Amino acid sequence: MRFGLLGTGHWAKTTQAAALAAHPTATLAGVWGRHPGKAAAIAAEHGTRAFDDLDALIDAVDAVAIALPPDVQADVAVRAARAGKHLLLDKPLALDPAAAAGVVRAAAEAGVASVVFFTNRFVPAVDGFLCDNAAVGGWYAAHGTIYASIFTPGNPYAGSVWRKEHGGLWDLGPHALSVVLPLLGPVIDLSAADGPRDTVHLLLRHEGGAASTLSLTLDAAPDALSSGFSYFGEHGATTLPAWDTTAVGAFGAAITALLAAAASGVPHACDAAFGEQVVRILAAADRARRTSTIVAV
Repeated sequence: MRFGLLGTGHWAKTTQAAALAAHPTATLAGVWGRHPGKAAAIAAEHGTRAFDDLDALIDAVDAVAIALPPDVQADVAVRAARAGKHLLLDKPLALDPAAAAGVVRAAAEAGVASVVFFTNRFVPAVDGFLCDNAAVGGWYAAHGTIYASIFTPGNPYAGSVWRKEHGGLWDLGPHALSVVLPLLGPVIDLSAADGPRDTVHLLLRHEGGAASTLSLTLDAAPDALSSGFSYFGEHGATTLPAWDTTAVGAFGAAITALLAAAASGVPHACDAAFGEQVVRILAAADRARRTSTIVAV
């Protein structure tokens, strides 16, 4: 399958381009970005072509791998889907539920496959853990924390405008929800509160009575960086395992997942519809923290 890479930032270069170039049954057929010089550099590094025109690249490929800010991604994804191209998307799918729904609708109408790269879900150890424990069932609580910082010296995301504006809720929230929803189920309603250092704390109520809490920030104190998830259920307690691959390896697994979905017609668990579900939860959380109310999803 011929992929066009849309985006020229750090993630596009170090993860997506590298994984596409190394994949045994995918071809990096071209690169487009809002910075033509960067697109040319990535294309040259991997022996492919840089495109100045987005539609020309879309016409030349079978699928697109998008590494653009979420407010840009949704419109571009709709454009590609309407051209009949499969979609390998980044998280969050969009910053607005209506925009996310538009991607889902466009993909369904065009009959194209979609996969949203919720990174943890393509890590073998994590995916196996979630599949095994979903089969066990009986989970009634989860607690997750991601205290990260994009402001440490040399961090490649320090200049990310959308991350600075929307914070850990929108950047880290998708990662957290992607490993909580498979065991506790869809969210009914939630409340949220802000804390120091741009931290947001969520209390989520799930279908069936389960509840979870999440604490997220992109501006943790240097000595307070932490990440972990604990689960509690009728059969005991457990924690999310450590990674057993790299980001490039995980993206390679996402490529394989999209290829399988395109060939079989069977949607992947992390398709655009799941991405829309996550966006709706994040939007509800944003309202909840601004209004100090419980918000239905």
